[in-house]
Amino acid sequence: MVRSKWGILVALALGLLVGYGAPAAGAAPMGKIPDGSVDPPGSNDWNCAPTAAHPEPVILIHGTWDNQNAWDVLAPRVKAAGYCVFSLNYGRDTSSVLGAIPGQYATADIRVSARELAGFVDRVRAATGARRVALVGHSQGAVVARQYVRFEGGADEVGHLISLSGTNHGVSVSGLLAGRAETPQSPEWQVAPLTGLAFVQQLAGSTLLRDLNADGDTVTGIAYTAIGSRVDDTSTPLEATFLRAGPGATVDNVIVQDVCPSDTYPHAMLPQSSAVAYIVQRALDPTFEGTPCR
Repeated sequence: MVRSKWGILVALALGLLVGYGAPAAGAAPMGKIPDGSVDPPGSNDWNCAPTAAHPEPVILIHGTWDNQNAWDVLAPRVKAAGYCVFSLNYGRDTSSVLGAIPGQYATADIRVSARELAGFVDRVRAATGARRVALVGHSQGAVVARQYVRFEGGADEVGHLISLSGTNHGVSVSGLLAGRAETPQSPEWQVAPLTGLAFVQQLAGSTLLRDLNADGDTVTGIAYTAIGSRVDDTSTPLEATFLRAGPGATVDNVIVQDVCPSDTYPHAMLPQSSAVAYIVQRALDPTFEGTPCR
């Protein structure tokens, strides 16, 4: 029997669930975080005062179908290095099948999620007195961060933007859905009731990504680090996650295996990688000394 286009797209979406952004191993079980309200260790201390050595609070932004417990490993490491660390859940939209699962976030319109991030950044800045923050976004989190910086007032409030396997130029689902438009008439739109709109917006060629990248990958005055992995099973090809520097911005594109050749963490588990923790801390502070491979 020939499968319908709907069935094929649904099967693709379900097949991607584990690799694309499902809650990482080590995150709190879904049954224990019905509202995703458990803060990663070391994060969301609203009395934290930034130091002169580390003046920018670090805000961690999880990926699709995930929650802030993706950062249970990285958050305490960054905190121990002397930073104020914050994380949030965002993009809760229960209108889709996957978005209705307790503890799963980042399924809503990325534009709306960027506004949520803007409000959270304002709250962090007010609590800490910091002029600028550093953003670390995994997968969709990087796109949300870049959307906030470009369109939601973040250009003057962000000093560093670190993209961890960000879907910056879109994913093609093994080339099957590349170059599509994000419109209700396009066939891949039909998976949105299952996956959530954010999944569709991260497909290569989507309207959102075309708008986001139309004037270049970067915003003046921000230091960018884009981290990619040769064994990433989702944000492919590797080059699609990297960024190109525009006027007044800097970009450091880093491959995980160039730092730690033995690192084999897949896409969803990259926030747990020791090599990633090392790269993130070096991006925040070039004088940081640590061990990239543990």
